[in-house]
Amino acid sequence: MTRLIVWRHGNTDWNAGDRVQGQTDVPLNDLGREQARASAPLLAALRPDAIVASDLSRAADTAAALAALTGLPVRTDARLRERHFGSWQGLARTEAAERYPDEYARWRAGDPDPGAGIESLDDLGKRVGGALQDAAAETPGGTIVVATHGGGARQGCGYLLGWDHTVLRSIGPLLNCHWTELRHTDLRGWHLRAHNVGLITGSTAPEAI
Repeated sequence: MTRLIVWRHGNTDWNAGDRVQGQTDVPLNDLGREQARASAPLLAALRPDAIVASDLSRAADTAAALAALTGLPVRTDARLRERHFGSWQGLARTEAAERYPDEYARWRAGDPDPGAGIESLDDLGKRVGGALQDAAAETPGGTIVVATHGGGARQGCGYLLGWDHTVLRSIGPLLNCHWTELRHTDLRGWHLRAHNVGLITGSTAPEAI
């Protein structure tokens, strides 16, 4: 059995301010660092064999909290970055709605390719899902913790599970420093074991983008 723990990064000031991050490299804030430190012992207790992270600092620094406890190195993979939000990156969500009302309405309705230069959900799922698949292949039969981002985690897990975006919309978003657990066996393939596991530490950003 191979186990993937897909871990969302801790809180950032842009999460707290409801500002669109996408692939902008926004660091953890004090709350985010505390969330990572609080979550790390729980994940260390799962006895991970490898740690992989997005190369954006909010994910890489979240992973570093676990590395400090386990002594494992952190391998970074740029494919684990968050969805690219095109023209919206850096805008408050209210600004995105005002400047791009049609695209924003399509995004809110779940359109997988809403425009404004936003990466399609299909492309996001393939990108992150491929990184997850490779991480699992490098440590077959092991436990791999992957520190990534909320939207990327959902679509990447969906890619492995074979779930399309309409199904994934019914799955609640990961809170900061919470994780999804997938397992793989020869008999069942990939299957969902747990979702949104973690501690509630301070305020969280339920669906930051």
